[in-house]
Amino acid sequence: MSTLTDIEVDRFIEFMSTEKNSSPRTLENYTLAIRLFREWLGDRFTTWRELTADHFRAYLFELLKAELKRSTIRLRFAAFRSFYKYLVHRRGYPKSPVAEVELPKADKPLPVVLTLAQIEELLALPLKLPLEKQAPEWMPLRDAAILELFYSTGLRLAELAALDVEQIDTMNECVKVMGKGSKERIVPIGSYALTAMQKYQSAAAIHQGPLFLSKLQKRLSTRSIGNALNKYLQHSSIAFKVTPHKFRHSFATHLLDHGADLRSVQALLGHASLSTTQIYTHVTKERLRKAYDSAHPRAK
Repeated sequence: MSTLTDIEVDRFIEFMSTEKNSSPRTLENYTLAIRLFREWLGDRFTTWRELTADHFRAYLFELLKAELKRSTIRLRFAAFRSFYKYLVHRRGYPKSPVAEVELPKADKPLPVVLTLAQIEELLALPLKLPLEKQAPEWMPLRDAAILELFYSTGLRLAELAALDVEQIDTMNECVKVMGKGSKERIVPIGSYALTAMQKYQSAAAIHQGPLFLSKLQKRLSTRSIGNALNKYLQHSSIAFKVTPHKFRHSFATHLLDHGADLRSVQALLGHASLSTTQIYTHVTKERLRKAYDSAHPRAK
């Protein structure tokens, strides 16, 4: 690097450190991104002021050819954008050439989905484990009902914790849910979940008010539900973290796997936009592809 360029970069890193209070990790990533770009340019580099959008487009093309992760590419360009924003506002540069470069969209990680065998293993655990000291007799039945209802309905954690007894319609086998934006929806409940809830309600003598109670007879919090799930996870063979939301992911994916249409799944999940639900079709396609590759004699 020339002395001038060293000064520009050094001043930028100092600015990020002192005025922006950036973390050491950010400073390290930004410094590395700028250094790698300079090394790639080599003798083509003159000054930062003379670089154009085409230089950065060409670099982007090289990174894509090298099959870098999109998150890595976007991180590098975040460094360039911050650098040129500093050069424009603090060093009098006329404009940022990076602003004209269109980046690839960030990868959306596919939801983690439990297999049916993993679901069934978790659902069975509350009634298999010994009762904890000072826990009421009905607590395992409560936990079994919670897990069954999660998988049966695909409710959000907050929706399930907020349920009252009156929202469960046992005659019509459904639950009335108040979702995001105070939008009400009706979700069917399967026979396993209904039976689990009836056993719990009978044992705990719950006839009105909050559906799921703590041992102090208060509404069970979302945190307590998460803690209960973690407890059962530790006694399972599942090797990854399972959050209540993964039950929702599994609910949607298993429905699509077995022929449910996307609009119906959207309504059951309470998604305002169909595009939000469509991510589950990618999971289903990936699962079908794996099944095909492993089973078809001429797949590979």
